[in-house]
Amino acid sequence: QLRLIDSGGGTVRPGASLTLSCAASGDTLKNKIIGWFRQAPGKEREFVANILWSRNNPAYANSVKGRFTISRDSAKSTVYLQMSNLNPGDTAVYYCAARDNWTNEYKYWGQGTQVTVSW
Repeated sequence: QLRLIDSGGGTVRPGASLTLSCAASGDTLKNKIIGWFRQAPGKEREFVANILWSRNNPAYANSVKGRFTISRDSAKSTVYLQMSNLNPGDTAVYYCAARDNWTNEYKYWGQGTQVTVSW
């Protein structure tokens, strides 16, 4: 059973950078897509970015394109979300998730990590 542990959240000022980590264990990430999602208070969860583990081809939501970078470290079975030029609109709980690349449903989820961007 794949297990995901996300971490790295915190409180930062607008314009700052932060890197989130998603450490996987319990199963191979081969043939899986790892994604980052976020949910702000009172809003629905939204897609942020994802990456196909075996091909390293990232995809981003328009709202974060050019500011966020998703990457993976195969040796550590870890996916990162580097966030730069953060603004208050990025405040949310961020979740990493994984799905098999032949399905649309993200079956595995991390517990979430809070990111707050505020003066």
